[in-house]
Order: sequence, then C-alpha cells, then structure tokens
Amino acid sequence: MFVPLTDQSQVYIVAPADLATGGPELLHQLAYKLKQRNIAVSMHYLPTDHPNPVHNNYRRYGIDYVRTIEDKQENLLIVPETVTDFLSNYNNIRKAVWWLSIDNYFVEQETRYGRINRWLLGKLGIQHYVGFDRQLKSVDYHFYQSEYAKHALLRLGIENLASLSDYLSQEFLQIETDLAKKQNIVAFNPKKGRRFTKKIIKKSSGIEFVPIVNMNRNEVIALLQKAKVYIDFGHHPGKDRIPREACILGCCVITSKKGSARFQEDVPIKEDYKFRDTVANIPKIADKIRGCFDQFAERNHEFDHYRTLIKAQEEIFDREVEKIFKPSRR
Repeated sequence: MFVPLTDQSQVYIVAPADLATGGPELLHQLAYKLKQRNIAVSMHYLPTDHPNPVHNNYRRYGIDYVRTIEDKQENLLIVPETVTDFLSNYNNIRKAVWWLSIDNYFVEQETRYGRINRWLLGKLGIQHYVGFDRQLKSVDYHFYQSEYAKHALLRLGIENLASLSDYLSQEFLQIETDLAKKQNIVAFNPKKGRRFTKKIIKKSSGIEFVPIVNMNRNEVIALLQKAKVYIDFGHHPGKDRIPREACILGCCVITSKKGSARFQEDVPIKEDYKFRDTVANIPKIADKIRGCFDQFAERNHEFDHYRTLIKAQEEIFDREVEKIFKPSRR
C-alpha cells in the first residue's frame, strides 16, 4: 500500500499540544522523516488554541505547525488512534489512522464503551474490547506500529494496512553504559502493571526495586544504566519504548505476556523472560531476577540479538516511509 503525493500535496500530522511521551515523539519523528524526503508536512496540535503547542523536546525536529487544515483531496491527514473522531471534521482530504496502540483507542473513548473497556482492562486485565467504530473501515489508510496492532485490526475487518513502526533516536543509541558499574537493582515503571508488580515486590524479599517516578529524562537514563534488570508487567498496548531503552542501556528485560509482549516481532526476547501475571509465577520471576543478578554477564548477552534489532529499527522505518509515501510530479 502506498499514498501518492503530488507537488501540491500537504501532509498534516495531528498530535497533542505540549506533551512529551512516546506517542507524540513518534508523530514528530514521522514528520521529520517526511521533511527529509522533501514532502510538505506540518504538525497540527490539539487543542488548536494552545498558545505554545510545541514541546521543548520536539523543537529539534524543526517541523512547522498550522492551526487550520486545508480540506483538499490531494492532501493527507494522519491522526493517532486516540483522536479518530477528529477525522469527521473533514470531507475531502485523504485520511489515515496510525495505530500506535490498540488499547488506547478503546480505553480512552469518552463513551460508555470507554468506561466498560477501562473496567475490563483495569479490573480484569482483559484486552478484548467493545465499541469499535465500524466507520473506520472506510478510512483511506491504516498504519500499524506493532504486530499486536496488526493482528487486532485484521480481526476487526480492516485490511488496507501498512507497517509503520518506530525507532529510538541515534542520540539515545550512542549513550555508553559501563556494565561493570551495574548494581543488583530492578527498575520498573509503577504505571505499568501496578497491581501485579506490587505483589512481586511484596513476595520477593531481598530484592531492591526502584520505581521510575518523579524523574526527569536524565534521571531515568541514569537509573537504567545502574539497574541490572527492568521489569514490565503492564499491558503493552503498543511496541513500548522503555523496554527497548532499558535493553540498550544494558538491562535484562522481563515482561508479561500481554499485548505486544505476546509477539516476538514486537518484543524479541527469549520466552523464558516472559511470564503470565499469576501469583504462581512470582517465585519464578524472583528466581529469574536473582539469576540475572548473579550471572549478569552471561544473562546480559542473551539480549544482544534484541539490541541488534533495536539499532536497526531506524533503517527499517526509513524503508517503510519510502515505501508508503510516494511523491510524484504532476
């Protein structure tokens, strides 16, 4: 699948104003890659009346932003899955949804379906949702960031799909970590799988767990450089960045088997580092952590393949962008 673009085409990428998280960063990275290919591209921030919509983290990309969108057939409007309702404001422009997450589409709905899905996910940990808008099947293009998203979209009957993944910046990949200074610490994000992670901590005496909380970017990097293990028992709604960042910074990575973590294409670590979040598995998880502590050099090498793949992701992304977005002369 490709999107034909002419010299007159303008690409608009919708992003939340003044917000720095994994999703907005990826939206800006796409804009940057399109700009490199001499494709006319602008960010369009929501809400549109925000006085300073460009977050400081993204000024380095040098992408212009606009407050209005020209609703012309030769143009293209790209929205993340969390704001698909925005597409209904336009009639002529070609439209694309970039599925950075499946879960977020369902749980962030401001409807009774959203409340049901939040309950299903939060209370029961169920990633089978209700309330899909079948009209989205008529959207011109669908891009998926993860195999998890691809499989979910196919089940929903969407077939006009193309892979548009993501990557860690070269600036991050060039950070050097001294593995000799690693400590017997487990880093974790308390927003990811909070309930089960609390159970692990409670039942794993003698293991030091350090939450990633109230830290700036440099502090997060410093913690991951110090920790031997990073755990993530969240729902993995997309191909998350922090497990990849932790791996690059020399951590052994242990995850759940939910969402994108179920798919080797998304989280390509050995299966014995992935666990279902059951109480019966907690002793096995603790043993795996202690093994990473005691035989760190050997265990750390088991993630070399993952690191190699992470370092190749920008090249893959470049090929995907080149394949999808086809500038042509009139």
